[in-house]
Amino acid sequence: MNRFSTLAAGAALIACSAFAQDKPGAASAAAASASAPTGRFGFVNTERILRDAIPAQRAQKKIEAEFQKRDQELARLADQLKRMQDDIEKNSVTMSESQRRTKEREFGELNRDFQRKQREFREDLNQRRNEELAQVVEAANRVIRQIAEQEKYDIIFQDAVYASPRIDLTDKVIKSLDSGKPPAK
Repeated sequence: MNRFSTLAAGAALIACSAFAQDKPGAASAAAASASAPTGRFGFVNTERILRDAIPAQRAQKKIEAEFQKRDQELARLADQLKRMQDDIEKNSVTMSESQRRTKEREFGELNRDFQRKQREFREDLNQRRNEELAQVVEAANRVIRQIAEQEKYDIIFQDAVYASPRIDLTDKVIKSLDSGKPPAK
């Protein structure tokens, strides 16, 4: 799609320049109109909104509190695994073969359980984070739409390689989200 639009724009410029060659002075007018953007543009840094806006910070704290108990349980299991491993390494010389195999089997079972719980924890954490941040993004998009309509923006970009601070509306969006009120003109 992007490649097609680039080709179409290039073809339009070639057609304009071919047409302009027939009329003196028209080439500079065609080139000026092709290079001068019209309309009003804005930019919003979504990453900053998700990091700095109070609703995003509140969501992050909510998630941390929700998963704190499970995180502590995983830390306890990791500590237990470390102690078991140290015990096996330290006492393997004095243990009988069957004792060593039993300890290693217990260690392996506990390690598999730990890895399973850790994987489930990460999946659940990511799912909850996505759910909570989706609500923040939805609210931010409503604010962005309001700003666009109130201030007559033709387009507002989210995430760009570069955007001039002159067209950056991120602070305005964050202020509106933080206050819980629609943006002021």
